[in-house]
Amino acid sequence: MMLIIVVVQDQDVNRLLSALMDKGYSATKLASTGGFLRQGNTTLLIGVEDDKLNEVTAIIKDICKTRKKLVSPLAPVDQTLNTYIPTPVEVEVGGATLFTIKVDSFEKM
Repeated sequence: MMLIIVVVQDQDVNRLLSALMDKGYSATKLASTGGFLRQGNTTLLIGVEDDKLNEVTAIIKDICKTRKKLVSPLAPVDQTLNTYIPTPVEVEVGGATLFTIKVDSFEKM
């Protein structure tokens, strides 16, 4: 058995959960916050049999696409706000960060 830990943007999570449930997979949803843009994201814990890992990974890749977004950077700590004029910067957002962990034991109680 494998444990998939996947971090996705909040705007992708509902579509991802729906796609997973349509295929019979369940997930535990944890709220989390990204460090770079300080925006909400979601961490999902998904337990699957080894032979289903590729199918679940394909679902995640299909739903969680990267895209460009304009963001205003936060003011540096050493500058005052009245002299700081943020210029929007285009960054790549979305996609997914996926970790897989081999599970030695699993019990549902």
